[in-house]
Amino acid sequence: MKKLQMKKIVGTVLFTCVCAGLVLAEPPKAPSKDPSVADTLKQLEQDFGDAIKDVEAGTGASAAVAADKINQILADDWVELGGSGRFFTKERVLDFLKSGNDKLESFELGPMDVKVLGNIAVVQGSVTEKRTTDGQDSSGKSVLMDVFVKSGDKWVIVRSLSAKVK
Repeated sequence: MKKLQMKKIVGTVLFTCVCAGLVLAEPPKAPSKDPSVADTLKQLEQDFGDAIKDVEAGTGASAAVAADKINQILADDWVELGGSGRFFTKERVLDFLKSGNDKLESFELGPMDVKVLGNIAVVQGSVTEKRTTDGQDSSGKSVLMDVFVKSGDKWVIVRSLSAKVK
């Protein structure tokens, strides 16, 4: 008899917990029409590559617009550690892109992994490029990692790491 009473009590407690959980659970949220942070950062990676290509290929106003886009995407104190082990500043990279010594003909971003930590995010991925540097084919695949910080309502890249894959 005591076993039957215990089963009833346990059953009642479990039933009560399930009912309370259903009542307290949040209703499902409608899908957001706003892009996720990951989607926003992936688009910024695409925009950055497009702007590099446009600076190197363009002249006059189109190159200036693309350079301005790069200025918006990169923080003023941005630094990249390249595959050679050398550091590159925003100013140095912009000067090099405008020099005409490098031509990015095309690029394709590979899958990207995005980790968001509040106002900081890390994007890791790869890019396959068709390019010439100083008249020599320098095409190939590279891996990349960009660290973004949200400044106001926009994301900017503050640090980058890239290396060619052999």
